[in-house]
Amino acid sequence: MTTGFFWDERCFWHGGGNYAGMLPVGGLVQPLDGGLPENPETKRRLKNLIEITGLAGELDMRGADPATQEDLLRVHPAHYLSEFKTLSDAGGGELGRRTPFGPGGFEVAAQSAGLAKAALAAVLAGDLQNAYALSRPPGHHCLPDFPNGFCLLNNIGIAIEAARAAGLAQRFAILDWDVHHGNGTEAVFYNRADVLTVSLHQDRNYPMDTGAFNDRGEGAGLGYNLNIPLPPGTGHKGYLAAMDRLALPAIRAFAPDVLIIACGFDAAANDPLGRMLATADTFTQMTRQVMGLADTVCDGKLLMVHEGGYSETYVPFCGHNVLQEMSGSQITAPDPFGDVFPLRQPDARFDAFLDGVIDDMEAALQ
Repeated sequence: MTTGFFWDERCFWHGGGNYAGMLPVGGLVQPLDGGLPENPETKRRLKNLIEITGLAGELDMRGADPATQEDLLRVHPAHYLSEFKTLSDAGGGELGRRTPFGPGGFEVAAQSAGLAKAALAAVLAGDLQNAYALSRPPGHHCLPDFPNGFCLLNNIGIAIEAARAAGLAQRFAILDWDVHHGNGTEAVFYNRADVLTVSLHQDRNYPMDTGAFNDRGEGAGLGYNLNIPLPPGTGHKGYLAAMDRLALPAIRAFAPDVLIIACGFDAAANDPLGRMLATADTFTQMTRQVMGLADTVCDGKLLMVHEGGYSETYVPFCGHNVLQEMSGSQITAPDPFGDVFPLRQPDARFDAFLDGVIDDMEAALQ
């Protein structure tokens, strides 16, 4: 079986309004050519790169129908969807915090969720061994009734609830390695024991008031949420250690029917919204780790859903590495920063400090 790649041109047409980086234009803030950091170029260039190298020819390239109203209502209340749709039809605006959109934003967000939904269904049905959904706008910050951090609908939550309703699976594990805390997905499943949520993120980056290690879930969900906040500058070795010692054991113990990765590339060394020093090889190695785990616990069933990542020059190479690893392809896209970013990694003193941070979290989980 092959690796699926789900995408739709309309997702590249989503507009983020008149921003200068993270700030709305106004007062003394001048507009920037790129506008909002969450723009289409990082995603479009990823698809362009896999076409240019020929990797796309080894993937099962697919589209998908938008998520239906029924799909959306399993996660988001009717009043929120109605408000979103009304504002979208009126030309766009902003519903929450840093979630601007233009005309048709509701339909594009439903399309983004539909890609994740279709990709998960194909993996669970055995049609594909694994899959990548190039979803845009992203979803992991969107709470049921409050959008934030560029996220308008919770793509992974919608995909999981659709799969459950179709009887395709019962137990789901989500590993979020976006540099920002996956607060929206956490909120959707915080009281649930059938979905394990694990977020590996830069401590107090965004949102600054969520993502604490001690937030472990509530009620039936107590113990089924794991936050792994890491200090700025963690780097390649630190990410692999946190995966190996904290994230992967939690997922292995949970034994899900499928493993879903909220796949952000903003932990990369030159990302404007992160300070974590990961490299393209970091994402190769983490993909190898989760594929090995999926082979062990859920017959290889693995889905990547695209989230953040704001370096137009580097996201395509990080994504290419992930897809190459998922598909077992021999087609490469050499890292243009491969000689530079390894030189920027933390030294032994920082690594020793980070080992202590991980030791403390590991001990608290015993």
